[in-house]
Amino acid sequence: MGVEIDRNGLEVLDTTECLRLLAGSSMGRIGISSGALPVILPVNYHLHGERILIRTGAGTKLDAATRNTVVAFEVDDFDTLYHSGWSVMVTGESHEVTGDELEALADVPLTRWAPHGDGHVVAISTELISGRRIPAHHTQE
Repeated sequence: MGVEIDRNGLEVLDTTECLRLLAGSSMGRIGISSGALPVILPVNYHLHGERILIRTGAGTKLDAATRNTVVAFEVDDFDTLYHSGWSVMVTGESHEVTGDELEALADVPLTRWAPHGDGHVVAISTELISGRRIPAHHTQE
């Protein structure tokens, strides 16, 4: 079976490839609603199984906006010299990881980059996942 190409000439990535790309990265962007306004925040993360895990501080916009809500999450990588790259978009429900579930993740390498404020771990499901790739060998017309 051939590679699916969308109407813009981009390669459509299947779920397996999207999860592989997510697993190979550690920085992404989360889209949340804060005070009825859209906000996009950079976060470091770890893909654990088919869940995205992030750390956040208590009382932050991210903490408030990820309590059992639907969020968007995006990861990408681009080569500006060759005009190639990929992007993976996830839409999923977020929830705070607590209790036994949090204890079970004690060995997961979810490091914090921010100097302070990692009191909470948030998990994002990957129920809706899609991705696109601009191949390095494409030609411009």
